[in-house]
Amino acid sequence: MNTLKSFIGGVALSLTLAGSALAAGVELNASSTGLALQGYDPVAYFTVGEATEGDWKITSVYHDATYRFANNENKAAFEANPEAYLPAYGGYCAFGAAMGFKFDGDPDNWKIVDGQLYLNLSDEIQAKWEEDISGFIVKADTNWTDIAAKSPAELQN
Repeated sequence: MNTLKSFIGGVALSLTLAGSALAAGVELNASSTGLALQGYDPVAYFTVGEATEGDWKITSVYHDATYRFANNENKAAFEANPEAYLPAYGGYCAFGAAMGFKFDGDPDNWKIVDGQLYLNLSDEIQAKWEEDISGFIVKADTNWTDIAAKSPAELQN
């Protein structure tokens, strides 16, 4: 009986995640299942100062994307004020946004600047971005108004 309950719970969770993916817009860098930040805990960047994988059993859906958390305290903090923990540019690469493109943000390549979480594509891109963080943020903020509603593929044309 417990196996059946676990199976049904798993199916329900899968359907919920699949529904999230269909509703998540191009402004969010989420997987095809609607998972944001590749499953990393957005709160942990601020509390423990490192990229921390979330637990698949501790989740919250916000703006049609599913976020995972390392513990229930982080989930509660996120749910109390999600905007405080969301990465800039929907989790896309900050340097890419500065260049007018949308590339995956790697949860291991991050920096908090003035209370905002920024992700970048790779170690090399992170190093380039760090050469002029404030300048690239200004460019990305300006570009984001034009590219937020476009898919990454549209920006490649």
